Amino acid sequence: MRGPFLLLLLRGLPGRWAGVAVFCCMLAGCASNAPTPRGEVKGAPTHAAELAQSDANRMATLAMQENLDGLLRLADKLYRRNPAEWRKGSATSREQALEQLRTAVLQRQPWAPLQGRRDIAAMALALAPEFAGDRVAAFIHATADMVITAHGGKTEFFLLDGVDAQHLYNAARNVETAAWLLAQRRNAQGQPLLLADEIGAQGRNLSFEREFGKIIARLDLLATFTTEKYRRAAISYVQGIVGGTFLQFLPVR
Repeated sequence: MRGPFLLLLLRGLPGRWAGVAVFCCMLAGCASNAPTPRGEVKGAPTHAAELAQSDANRMATLAMQENLDGLLRLADKLYRRNPAEWRKGSATSREQALEQLRTAVLQRQPWAPLQGRRDIAAMALALAPEFAGDRVAAFIHATADMVITAHGGKTEFFLLDGVDAQHLYNAARNVETAAWLLAQRRNAQGQPLLLADEIGAQGRNLSFEREFGKIIARLDLLATFTTEKYRRAAISYVQGIVGGTFLQFLPVR
């Protein structure tokens, strides 16, 4: 019934409005009927700054936001399993410690216990058995700084910005290494540096590994996408040359 009704509707519309109606119907056809008992996917609100972003810029920006949010979720989970860590700082509660860390990460403020080190040097210090400060904050701050550094020191990307695919790939491997060290390395007393994933008689908790895995996957996907973008640009250029040779207008008189 919908098909004939749509045809009758389009016949009664001027040409340009018929095109608009077809476009709207196409958009409506993209609507999903998927069930949502575990949540619903939501897009970010539109901002004027997006006019200066390509699709690749937008993808890199969203991936960066998700990775930083993922690291801060890890900080919250690590604080819950290791409450002694946040008490080493000036915060009076776990929530305040998380807020201080969030501000330092997003505003790229130095973290005093890391002694001025940044990037992978800071990660090495945060995961050193002899480190005596708030290891959760130091580890998350250092890892976030490494990820941002791999993106050229930016957290938002616009038309004139680019990212290095190999740097992103290396960042993904750094996160893998950090997750492994966190699980394997012990302090002088033979205890884990931080309690994280757990497999025991009481059950299995692998949520830390899953969160690390998401960050690694985003970095790898963006690295592959960046490489593919430049490869496709080269192919399109060659196609343009070939097409210009064979697809020429023919004389008609």
